[in-house]
Amino acid sequence: MYLLIIILHKEEYLEDILSLFVELGIEDAAIIESQSLTRALAYDVPIFAGLRFQMEGSKKYSKVILALTDNPDIGEELVSILKDEDIDFDKPGTGRIVLLKTEKVFGKPEEVEI
Repeated sequence: MYLLIIILHKEEYLEDILSLFVELGIEDAAIIESQSLTRALAYDVPIFAGLRFQMEGSKKYSKVILALTDNPDIGEELVSILKDEDIDFDKPGTGRIVLLKTEKVFGKPEEVEI
Protein backbone atom coordinates (compact mmCIF):
# COMPACT_ATOMS: atom_id res chain seq x y z
CA MET A 1 0.00 0.00 0.00
CA TYR A 2 1.19 3.53 -0.79
CA LEU A 3 0.23 6.96 0.47
CA LEU A 4 -0.01 9.52 -2.32
CA ILE A 5 0.34 13.12 -1.18
CA ILE A 6 -0.36 16.00 -3.51
CA ILE A 7 0.36 19.49 -2.24
CA LEU A 8 -1.50 21.67 -4.72
CA HIS A 9 -0.76 25.39 -4.73
CA LYS A 10 -2.84 26.10 -7.84
CA GLU A 11 -6.35 25.30 -6.69
CA GLU A 12 -7.74 25.76 -10.19
CA TYR A 13 -6.32 22.29 -10.96
CA LEU A 14 -8.19 20.55 -8.14
CA GLU A 15 -11.20 19.48 -10.23
CA ASP A 16 -8.95 18.05 -12.98
CA ILE A 17 -6.92 16.08 -10.45
CA LEU A 18 -10.00 14.69 -8.71
CA SER A 19 -11.51 13.67 -12.07
CA LEU A 20 -8.25 11.91 -12.88
CA PHE A 21 -8.43 10.08 -9.54
CA VAL A 22 -11.83 8.69 -10.49
CA GLU A 23 -10.50 7.58 -13.89
CA LEU A 24 -7.56 5.83 -12.20
CA GLY A 25 -9.79 4.15 -9.61
CA ILE A 26 -8.49 6.14 -6.65
CA GLU A 27 -11.46 6.58 -4.34
CA ASP A 28 -9.87 6.47 -0.88
CA ALA A 29 -8.76 10.11 -0.62
CA ALA A 30 -9.09 13.15 1.61
CA ILE A 31 -8.61 16.85 0.85
CA ILE A 32 -7.20 19.22 3.44
CA GLU A 33 -6.91 22.99 3.22
CA SER A 34 -3.38 24.10 4.10
CA GLN A 35 -1.07 27.07 4.25
CA SER A 36 2.59 27.27 3.27
CA LEU A 37 5.26 27.92 5.85
CA THR A 38 6.33 31.07 4.00
CA ARG A 39 2.81 32.52 4.11
CA ALA A 40 2.36 31.63 7.78
CA LEU A 41 5.66 33.29 8.67
CA ALA A 42 4.93 36.36 6.57
CA TYR A 43 1.49 37.01 8.06
CA ASP A 44 1.55 35.41 11.51
CA VAL A 45 5.08 36.02 12.79
CA PRO A 46 5.88 39.76 12.92
CA ILE A 47 9.65 39.33 12.60
CA PHE A 48 9.14 37.82 9.12
CA ALA A 49 6.72 40.49 7.86
CA GLY A 50 9.27 41.39 5.17
CA LEU A 51 8.35 38.17 3.36
CA ARG A 52 4.92 39.58 2.50
CA PHE A 53 6.21 41.23 -0.66
CA GLN A 54 7.01 37.74 -1.99
CA MET A 55 3.44 36.64 -1.34
CA GLU A 56 1.69 39.32 -3.38
CA GLY A 57 -0.55 37.82 -6.01
CA SER A 58 -0.40 34.34 -4.54
CA LYS A 59 -3.36 32.61 -2.97
CA LYS A 60 -3.51 32.28 0.78
CA TYR A 61 -4.28 28.58 0.93
CA SER A 62 -3.33 25.37 -0.85
CA LYS A 63 -4.94 21.95 -0.95
CA VAL A 64 -3.34 18.76 0.30
CA ILE A 65 -4.79 15.58 -1.18
CA LEU A 66 -4.05 12.33 0.63
CA ALA A 67 -4.90 9.06 -1.10
CA LEU A 68 -4.17 5.39 -0.57
CA THR A 69 -3.32 3.18 -3.52
CA ASP A 70 -1.78 -0.20 -4.30
CA ASN A 71 -0.12 1.16 -7.46
CA PRO A 72 3.62 1.80 -6.94
CA ASP A 73 3.80 3.69 -10.26
CA ILE A 74 0.93 6.09 -9.58
CA GLY A 75 3.23 9.11 -9.12
CA GLU A 76 4.80 8.77 -12.54
CA GLU A 77 1.42 8.04 -14.13
CA LEU A 78 -0.14 11.14 -12.58
CA VAL A 79 2.73 13.41 -13.60
CA SER A 80 2.58 12.12 -17.18
CA ILE A 81 -1.20 12.39 -17.56
CA LEU A 82 -1.31 15.82 -15.89
CA LYS A 83 1.41 17.12 -18.23
CA ASP A 84 -0.80 16.06 -21.16
CA GLU A 85 -3.49 18.29 -19.59
CA ASP A 86 -1.01 21.21 -19.28
CA ILE A 87 -0.69 20.76 -15.53
CA ASP A 88 3.06 20.63 -14.94
CA PHE A 89 4.31 19.95 -11.43
CA ASP A 90 7.85 20.76 -12.61
CA LYS A 91 6.82 24.43 -12.90
CA PRO A 92 7.49 26.40 -9.71
CA GLY A 93 4.38 27.18 -7.71
CA THR A 94 2.21 24.33 -9.00
CA GLY A 95 2.80 21.97 -6.11
CA ARG A 96 4.43 18.70 -5.16
CA ILE A 97 3.59 15.02 -5.52
CA VAL A 98 4.96 12.57 -2.97
CA LEU A 99 4.49 8.79 -2.83
CA LEU A 100 5.31 6.94 0.39
CA LYS A 101 5.27 3.20 1.05
CA THR A 102 3.05 2.46 4.04
CA GLU A 103 3.65 -0.38 6.45
CA LYS A 104 0.10 -0.82 7.72
CA VAL A 105 -3.29 0.73 7.18
CA PHE A 106 -6.13 0.27 9.65
CA GLY A 107 -9.82 0.84 8.94
CA LYS A 108 -11.91 0.69 5.82
CA PRO A 109 -12.53 3.51 3.34
CA GLU A 110 -15.90 5.17 2.98
CA GLU A 111 -17.92 3.43 0.29
CA VAL A 112 -18.66 5.77 -2.59
CA GLU A 113 -21.04 5.09 -5.46
CA ILE A 114 -19.65 6.81 -8.55
